[in-house]
Amino acid sequence: MQKSKLGLDFEKVEYARGLAKGIAEDVQAFVEQYTTVAVERTLCRLMGIDGVDDNEVPLPNVVVEALKDKGVLSEGALFFIANAMIQTGLNPQQIAEKVAADELDITKVVTRDPKQIADALQPVIDESMARIRARRARREHYLETIGEGPKPYLYIIVATGNIYEDVVQAQAGARQGADVIAVIRTTGQSLLDYVPYGATTEGFGGTFATQENFRIMRKALDEVGEEQGRYIRLCNYCSGLCMPEIAIMGAFEGLDVMLNDALYGILFRDINMQRTLVDQYMSRIINGFAGVIINTGEDNYLTTADAVEAAHTVLASDLINEQLALMAGLPEEQMGLGHAFEMDPMLENGFLLELAQAQMTREIFPKATLKYMPPTKFMTGNIFRGHIQDALFNMIGIWTHQGIQLLGMPTEAIHTPFMSDRYLSIENAKYIFNNMKSIGEEMEFVEGGICRNRVKEVLGNTIKLLEDITKEGLFTALEKGIFGDVKRPKNGGKGLEGVTMKGENYYNPFVELMKGKR
Repeated sequence: MQKSKLGLDFEKVEYARGLAKGIAEDVQAFVEQYTTVAVERTLCRLMGIDGVDDNEVPLPNVVVEALKDKGVLSEGALFFIANAMIQTGLNPQQIAEKVAADELDITKVVTRDPKQIADALQPVIDESMARIRARRARREHYLETIGEGPKPYLYIIVATGNIYEDVVQAQAGARQGADVIAVIRTTGQSLLDYVPYGATTEGFGGTFATQENFRIMRKALDEVGEEQGRYIRLCNYCSGLCMPEIAIMGAFEGLDVMLNDALYGILFRDINMQRTLVDQYMSRIINGFAGVIINTGEDNYLTTADAVEAAHTVLASDLINEQLALMAGLPEEQMGLGHAFEMDPMLENGFLLELAQAQMTREIFPKATLKYMPPTKFMTGNIFRGHIQDALFNMIGIWTHQGIQLLGMPTEAIHTPFMSDRYLSIENAKYIFNNMKSIGEEMEFVEGGICRNRVKEVLGNTIKLLEDITKEGLFTALEKGIFGDVKRPKNGGKGLEGVTMKGENYYNPFVELMKGKR
């Protein structure tokens, strides 16, 4: 039995985990009956379909919209692509180009039997799987040869809007000591129901996530990693209306970390909960197979709710996210479960309350690569106090053995902070991590003290919340606003029209091929 420094009752923890598993199983039973336009576009991309038509519409969108317009999307894109491959002798890319040119209606080709379909697709499937395996092997080779920085990984963001300027900023950050570079997406991309094509230079508050931009940044980070003698991880966002599509682009281009959380999209982007949970499942299958760490968005709940009162919602969501990830075949080590240092700095003993929360999260998820977020909510105005808050945040990060430390810095609100501020932030973290390296092994939490009492309270509230969600179901609970003080309708939100129940001919071999196979 695991020993808790906080005196956690692990029987209660396992009870909570069991409740979360039941909630996740209920969601999964729904998810497995449905597909979405994003899932079908992802399967097109896995077949090698890429590029745009004369109107700059991505070819995966062209194919899937053609099926949707004919009312046959429920049978799945692979069913129709395979039939067309058998009848025409063309490959998937050629088929997509003919569909775009109105030279082929793939819904009218002769339907073949399941074995013929499987045989036609197998070589293309093998090629896609090999491409992802090769990318994963390349990462593992770097880790074995040049190594990487110690945990917690120092995580910084770039967001100039221009991928080429992002490269300059990212390489500078790596030279300053960063281990993970997150390229923030342009404002609003999560609500685009397509993925832009090619390199981009005009984003707002961030840079468009495209496959070419991924390739450019991966190349740049490999160059600076070789120069610095340590592997630099690349992070982006496979959330929003194109979750699985961006996941497969990242898998093809060697991304290492992906923000990936349907609950975040539901609450903060008003994306239809049914669609996005189906999309999340496929995206996590891909991320698991590609060796990508997912970051979940629980830290965002505390931007709309009080961090002391709502702490249990973060833990409840972490437990549910853990179970949904396991059901997609994603290992615990690839789970960057989110939590945040978001307590009011004027709160008496707030440091101890946050320390308890972070230590509790580490003990409940001992194998996870936890993502720890800085105190952004209260950092407006006095940047000098903010720098001290970041130091306190870094102390807790090393004390509780977090996996990914998203560094706070004085000008982080502009997304591409001043290089001098980024330098100060990285030096702050490196100094504290070195000077307090073993504090977690040296310090104990007194029985009956603030920290132990706090985790008992949070765990108790978490169990009550999970029991309530079990009775309601996750969809109804979200409708009632249990996370982050945000309510969302079960049958509303953006993207509802993109969900369809699977038909009798539906075929997607990638689910079983990727789950649990590395």
